[in-house]
Amino acid sequence: MARYTGPSTKIARKFGEPIFGADKYYEKRNFPPGQHGLAAKRKKQKEYGVQLKEKQKVKYMYGVLERQFHNTYDKASRMAGQKGENLIILLETRLDNVVYRLGIAPTRAAARQLVSHHHITLNGEVCSVPSTFVKAGDVIAVRERSKSLEVIQAAVASTTKYSWLDFDNKTLVGKFLNMPVRAEIPENINEQLIVDLYSK
Repeated sequence: MARYTGPSTKIARKFGEPIFGADKYYEKRNFPPGQHGLAAKRKKQKEYGVQLKEKQKVKYMYGVLERQFHNTYDKASRMAGQKGENLIILLETRLDNVVYRLGIAPTRAAARQLVSHHHITLNGEVCSVPSTFVKAGDVIAVRERSKSLEVIQAAVASTTKYSWLDFDNKTLVGKFLNMPVRAEIPENINEQLIVDLYSK
């Protein structure tokens, strides 16, 4: 399974925000990467460039490659409602993202690794596919033998609560209550730019 494994801070600096989560290195150098840094006079981007940049940002944010992203967009297009909102909601229901939102992992990349290394169960069965879409009522839990992992214990200690998820810090069992509403998702994304890009 291919995925981006390069320097995350460099990508965050490119987009001008810490898209991979808290990053102490980004805080020190929160300007575009490159030889000239702050002194560089960036040309004003055209409409297409702005739309493409937003799509790339979301792809990096959720750890999705081009084909997966396009397939998710196609699925969102067939759903009732607004395409852009459906796209973000579908990305939020990926198993690796749900594991991250539950607080089992500190980042989405760490959540993806926990899933692919067989540390997570979905409805009682081990699921090693990070791109699995979770449905309302599904139960996500940490395997019994994995509960003592240091990365999991450290992440659970600073869990953020979300209205569409329920999580028990002691048993490390969570439940996906319902599909989230776009207004509840805290990510700084202008999904309409992505819709405009794919509509051309």
